[in-house]
Amino acid sequence: MSRIGNKPIPVPAGVTVSIQDGTVAVKGKSAELKHEVNPGITVKVADGQIVVERASDEREHRALHGLTRALVANMVTGVTTGFTRSLDIVGYRVAQQGSGVNLQIGFSHPVVVQPKPGTRIEVEGQNKIHVRGADKQLVGQMAAEIRRIRPPDSYKGKGIRYTGEQVRLKPGKAAGKRA
Repeated sequence: MSRIGNKPIPVPAGVTVSIQDGTVAVKGKSAELKHEVNPGITVKVADGQIVVERASDEREHRALHGLTRALVANMVTGVTTGFTRSLDIVGYRVAQQGSGVNLQIGFSHPVVVQPKPGTRIEVEGQNKIHVRGADKQLVGQMAAEIRRIRPPDSYKGKGIRYTGEQVRLKPGKAAGKRA
């Protein structure tokens, strides 16, 4: 029994949900998202709530039940409030350049990153980036691609990291010679 899959998803005011040919479309004030549902899973809208049900207790259907419910819930959240992923730049600088960002991160050239369609990149100060959008997966992917340009160094801690990410620093050469 899927505890997550059985929970109904409340539909807030201003959000419309339509289901056609196995595709769930959620439209809100800021965006419209679509998701194709597996044929073994049914999605219904009743009494201002979205209910996800599975056809049988097969292993695949049980696995997809909770997943589908979580994806649809993320769509509803995305079109109402949206998602944000924040990155900290340690030891380097960043500046807004049009819709993208200009990263000066120790290379011989500045790196310019443009946002994917459906996301926006905002700069706060000289060392903080916010990736915002309605699609949770797209926001996370965009943030991961920015982080991959210069991941945190394990000796000094310099680089691009997620806000709140703990970077464990290794001791340097000098620490090994003292013993």
